[in-house]
Amino acid sequence: MKYLTFLLSLFFASTTAFAPKLSPALSRTSTPLFATIEFVRGLTEKDVPDVKLTRARDGSSGIATFKFSNPNCFDASTAEAGEVTGMFMIDEEGEVSTTQVNASFSNGKPQNIEATYVMNSSGEWDRFMRFMERYGESNGLG
Repeated sequence: MKYLTFLLSLFFASTTAFAPKLSPALSRTSTPLFATIEFVRGLTEKDVPDVKLTRARDGSSGIATFKFSNPNCFDASTAEAGEVTGMFMIDEEGEVSTTQVNASFSNGKPQNIEATYVMNSSGEWDRFMRFMERYGESNGLG
């Protein structure tokens, strides 16, 4: 038994001694995750959407539908920031965007936004899921 314990301790000591060390900049625990959604460039959307995902059985494509019930891009205080030109999902990897954005109105006033992001490959799906993981953690949804 002592021999087995000794061998296991040698194994774990050797694997940790030669394991690559991550720099603090690459460690997930030392850097906060950054992910935002914008409808107007430079104006972060504060409303957290309801998201519905569908994916083809073979994983070759998928659709994400976002529903924002009270987006701040319609607020009078943010009107001078610009016009809605699309939905931009921004994180440390870059940007994913769609121009399939529709607003619904009630009595002439905008009420909500529905945006659709279409993924045409498994690579786009994986990229989108990495964004959503960061977005969820950034907004306390995890």
